[in-house]
Formats: sequence, structure tokens, C-alpha cells
Amino acid sequence: MIDMTDRRIINALQGGFPVGERPYAEAAKGLGLSEEELIGRLGALIDRGVLSRFGPMYNADRIGGAVCLCAMSAPAEKFEDVSARVNAHREVAHNYERAHQLNMWFVLASDSQQRLDEVVREIEEETNSKVLAFPKLAEFFVGLRIEA
Repeated sequence: MIDMTDRRIINALQGGFPVGERPYAEAAKGLGLSEEELIGRLGALIDRGVLSRFGPMYNADRIGGAVCLCAMSAPAEKFEDVSARVNAHREVAHNYERAHQLNMWFVLASDSQQRLDEVVREIEEETNSKVLAFPKLAEFFVGLRIEA
């Protein structure tokens, strides 16, 4: 359950975040909050699972790294364990469950293709599941905004 202040925070910060010496203070001011209150509320939203993460999204391949969409089949009875093992890798940017034979989809981003290949092998060994890796061939920007 979120209140109207949480809704305002979520809606306001989806479109960008200030860059400056005190970005949270600047964002908080625009919301009529203190810097501490904004930071506290964001932390609480993450702790409660309302937000899965809060932070920048980098285009790894544009700064010399590599990015890849991956899919795998995780047994339903082990899905949470497999998900935790996948998510334990710092290279995992997103992880989604899908109603399909390939029921786990995640994005890997790293500083090199070599490291991405290593992470895929590590995940396969840790989960005893085959990872299908789909490297990015072309990029399309789709703006997604979800009103809270």
C-alpha cells in the first residue's frame, strides 16, 4: 500500500533525476519534501518491494561494455532459488518471470563481452540450467511510464 506522497515520488522520478551536488535535495524540493524524507521513502518503497530498484540505467555498450538479453527455463518448484542465484550476479540488470517454457528472462550488462560470457557460464553451473543468450543487434527506444 502506498500513500499519495509515495505516488507523487514514483510518478515524478520516472522521467529523470537531477544531476548536481545534492540531487536528492533538488528532487525533494520539487516534491515539497526534505532530502532525508525522500531518501527514507525511497528506501522504504524498496524494502517493501513496491520498487525493485532505484538508480540509473546505463547503456553499457555505448560506454565500451556489453549487454545481452537472456532466457532460461527454471523449474517452478525451484524458481525462487534460481532467481536468487541469477540476481546475485551484479551484472544482472533486470529479471522477469514469464508464463512460458522459457519462464525467466533477464538482462546482463558488463564492461566486456568476455565477462558476459563468463556470467552466463556461471549461472548455468550454479542453476544447472541452460541459459539462452540473445545479444543486442539493434536498439529501439520505447518510453515506458507507469503511473502509480
